[in-house]
Amino acid sequence: MAVPADFTILNITGKFTMNKALSDPRIDTILQLQGVGWITRRVIALGVNLFVKHYKDDAGVEHIDIDQTITGGIPGTREESVLWWKEVEIEDNVFGSVIGKARRVKADEIDSPFLRDGWTEDTYAHELIQDYAKSNTPKNPRSWTANQTWGIETINRERRYARHIKFTGPKGENIEAKLVYDYLGPL
Repeated sequence: MAVPADFTILNITGKFTMNKALSDPRIDTILQLQGVGWITRRVIALGVNLFVKHYKDDAGVEHIDIDQTITGGIPGTREESVLWWKEVEIEDNVFGSVIGKARRVKADEIDSPFLRDGWTEDTYAHELIQDYAKSNTPKNPRSWTANQTWGIETINRERRYARHIKFTGPKGENIEAKLVYDYLGPL
């Protein structure tokens, strides 16, 4: 389901589910290269729901907290992105030890056409959200990076929340994949 007409990247608060038909199936390959086991990948393939809370704190710093559940209510990971482009060490129950950072960024500051292109005009006007994560290699046996941009994209003439992922795996594998979400309503 499309996002409401007035929904923008300025506030992505809401409930979403990954649209498997519109999302890239190579997400399973990315998860495998990150060291996620077969059983966990199969459970993730059943469907992932996102519960997104997008807000500014008292200092005016933008935050996006995302609780993920797998179809059937199985708890997934929790993403806590602070859009200030400072590295934060994270211990994730699916991905292990990770270092991440996030920000709001103008599209022309993104080198990769895959990450930069394809968004709605209002997403470009309000700037993309960039989320960059890498394995914390001293604590994580696999070395990988995942550079993502988030925004609103028109797909099949519908406005959708989407993520473009540029992933580099442990042996230099390069995968560009898109995740597309159905909007389920407000939180």
